[in-house]
Amino acid sequence: MARFLARIPNTWILLACIGLLALNLRGPFVAVAPVVDVMQADLGFSPVVLGLLTSIPVLCFALAAPLASLVARGYGAEFAVTLTILGVLAGVVIRSAGGPALVLAGTVVIGLAITIGNIAAPLIIRRDFPPLRQGTAMGVYTAALNVGSFLTSMVTAPLAELAGWRLALASVGIFAVAAMVCWALAVGLRIAFVPSPADVPAGPRDGTRAGSAWTTAGLTAAFAGQAFSYYAVTAWLPSYLNDELGMSAAAAGAGSSLFQVFAIVGGLGVPFAAKYFSTTTAAVTLGLLWTTVPAGLLLAPELWWLWSVFGGVAQGGGITLIFIAIIKLARDQVAAGRMSATVQGLGYCFGAVAPPLVGYVHDVSGSWTPALLVILASVLTFFLAATLSVRRVPKGR
Repeated sequence: MARFLARIPNTWILLACIGLLALNLRGPFVAVAPVVDVMQADLGFSPVVLGLLTSIPVLCFALAAPLASLVARGYGAEFAVTLTILGVLAGVVIRSAGGPALVLAGTVVIGLAITIGNIAAPLIIRRDFPPLRQGTAMGVYTAALNVGSFLTSMVTAPLAELAGWRLALASVGIFAVAAMVCWALAVGLRIAFVPSPADVPAGPRDGTRAGSAWTTAGLTAAFAGQAFSYYAVTAWLPSYLNDELGMSAAAAGAGSSLFQVFAIVGGLGVPFAAKYFSTTTAAVTLGLLWTTVPAGLLLAPELWWLWSVFGGVAQGGGITLIFIAIIKLARDQVAAGRMSATVQGLGYCFGAVAPPLVGYVHDVSGSWTPALLVILASVLTFFLAATLSVRRVPKGR
């Protein structure tokens, strides 16, 4: 095995590790949705607790991001990745091992572990990939996030019918085992399992290059608009298709999967486009594609499949673009960690409130029009903030 790995370029091995890591950063909590009814019948959960099973990880993304940044800086990015993978595996096992208390405890462990990975992965990409390859690596990372979500969503329900919801939810641990094996082989057991504080560069650290405060604020606003729009559409698009177009629950769920699948195109497409066009052009294009989702559903709902495709490309490309801007504009690793924690921490706060807020607006108004207008406002926030804040990222870097 060692001889075989020695023949493979280090960046290829690391890219494979990043992809396997990303498979674990969304799938474990996305897996709950297909089996939520079975879990409710078995455990007697109230609707509020069921909602927590998917909202707890997002709240962890928001509230624990500064702590995750400290972990990556204090113990090293490699050890942070190990904590992420082992934490996800432990959380998955705990969640499937017992009653309601263990389900909630396991969900919290999963959320905290994924939060560390959210911070550590971009830092490793920034540090270990050459500048011309960082965009591609980030695209692979975000595409793998959506591959993990899609595969988990597709497999969990059929597996639950065959073996029960506990085994179905536990099965996502396979990704964690594969990621841990690859990671240990790639960096070595000592580096993977022994904490090593991150190198702190000498000299002053003021966050990012010129205009750091405004850049961070702009990227935070862009990420907030992106996260709010993503979680709102993910939560409510099936219900919209059912209510407005009369689609069955199964058909609406399958139809809304287009929004998830085409994120892979956006994640991989943005780094490719960045070689030929400016990041400002990319931001405008993604903003226009995002806008078609609420605007299209308002004006031409019968073309929902087209708006889902456009929105999928936009949401996968949008998060890739923001992460690329962070790793390109940060002055050093410490600044990149702080900037990433700020952008993700505050941004995910808005993502966490999106499903209940949009649902509340719909319930109060009795119509999907006001709810879609709320999503339109968040999409336009992403559009404007991303366009203004990524313009300093040089083309082709």
